[in-house]
Amino acid sequence: MRIAVIGAGAVGGFFGGRLAQAGEDVTFIARGAGLRALQTDGLHVDTPSGAFSVRPKATGDAASVGPVDLVILGVKAWQVPEAARTAKPLVGPSTVVLPLQNGVEAADQVTAEVGPGHVLGGLCHLIVFLTAPGRVQNMPGLEPSVTFGELDNRPSDRVRQVQEAFGRAGVKAIVSPDILAALWTKFLFIVAFGGVGAVTRAPIGVIRAVSETRAMLEQAMQEVRTLAAARGVALPADAAVASMARLDGLSPAATASMQRDIMEGRPSELEAQNGAVVRLAAQAGVETPLHQFIYQALLPSERRARGEIQFPA
Repeated sequence: MRIAVIGAGAVGGFFGGRLAQAGEDVTFIARGAGLRALQTDGLHVDTPSGAFSVRPKATGDAASVGPVDLVILGVKAWQVPEAARTAKPLVGPSTVVLPLQNGVEAADQVTAEVGPGHVLGGLCHLIVFLTAPGRVQNMPGLEPSVTFGELDNRPSDRVRQVQEAFGRAGVKAIVSPDILAALWTKFLFIVAFGGVGAVTRAPIGVIRAVSETRAMLEQAMQEVRTLAAARGVALPADAAVASMARLDGLSPAATASMQRDIMEGRPSELEAQNGAVVRLAAQAGVETPLHQFIYQALLPSERRARGEIQFPA
């Protein structure tokens, strides 16, 4: 399968690396230090089961690659519109685009750029980060997996082919019977984890042990359940209970990616996570006071990270 991976960060690097290691025809579309690292030193991935290195094709010019079978968007949620524009030369009549971002808006954003009929709903589960350009660290505690499906939930040959490609790479690939519910179930988990973590600046072991902050996690999840119902999304009845169980099972030192970005002064996925809850709730006429507090409290730090305002750290 001809595959283009847009983004040489942690998520794109891990899944693109696995696919390249398995012999798929993978090209990374990257820029800056990430592109230079791939072109000079290749891609190095450390996993709990061992490390591997590959030397995939890498370019900063998507037009030079031409149409492919599969485009994987491995960028941060706030970079999706730009990544989707980058993907346009890669999209032919039978190309499918698989976004793997946190949040629930990526599929619509990509469709707006590449047109209807090309986009799958998708998400991923793993603990992964960059240690340096071209170097990915996959941590234990969560088996890496991808979940995806047609946006109308119909079975399709192209979904089966994508699943088989991931299977050849040794990646757990799940075709969801209801991809919208799957996206919102992860959304419920990640916006509570990331938002409460970023506001408290504490690891999950502390947050879940302090009754007041544990209650914040539960309230944040309930607000997302209410919002999902208002938008006609049928979440599993145990979505919040299962998400709390996942948080209880994490290493006490664990933090969410948005939390780490905010604490380290980098642009984050705030707008795509808690900000999205606030926006979508306003559209649906639903009250989400905790998410509104989290979003407003973190907004100054987010705007400072983006160079829009200045104040001492």
